[in-house]
Amino acid sequence: MENIILASQSPRRKMLLEWAEVAFKVVSRSTDESFPKDLPVEEVPIYVARNKARQVDQYLDAAFHQQHKTNTILAADTIVVLDGQVINKPENRKEAIEMLNSLSGKTHSVITGVVITNHTGEVCFSEKTDVTFNELTSEQIEYYVEKFSPYDKAGGYAIQEWIGVVGIKSINGDFYNVMGLPVSRVVAELGKLGVL
Repeated sequence: MENIILASQSPRRKMLLEWAEVAFKVVSRSTDESFPKDLPVEEVPIYVARNKARQVDQYLDAAFHQQHKTNTILAADTIVVLDGQVINKPENRKEAIEMLNSLSGKTHSVITGVVITNHTGEVCFSEKTDVTFNELTSEQIEYYVEKFSPYDKAGGYAIQEWIGVVGIKSINGDFYNVMGLPVSRVVAELGKLGVL
């Protein structure tokens, strides 16, 4: 049986794999999440996820001298896209408030890119979910940012937190994709690879 390595520090991705009862270990390395400016937005999260997988693969190569070839590395990256523009993670309170103001009353896309790689090759795909926010008041936005400090989240929010419960009007697509991992698709792909 191959070992599955989650190349991510995200507690949400870890939780989703645990909910799916997938056995895995977490090994993550610091990764540059920048991307070429001419890259189509749909390809951005796959590009970043592939870099995350490579960083972990290179680390394991150096640390364990090829012993990790029975490992399958799973990496993912999630972006928020509004009007064709990628919205990254907010760096501070001001940016988080501006992001949520820009999403208020509008529909945006959440795209998660997934890369699964092992000695047999690489599988990559992306999943898109459209999310529509109600009109948010400035009080709601400020309360959420103050209480939940969403600085590690693309778009400045997490759907499973207070803002998602009171602020989201509708979603079209996989809910768990918005949390950071289209886990049913991931489990299916791992099954096709014979890893599960």
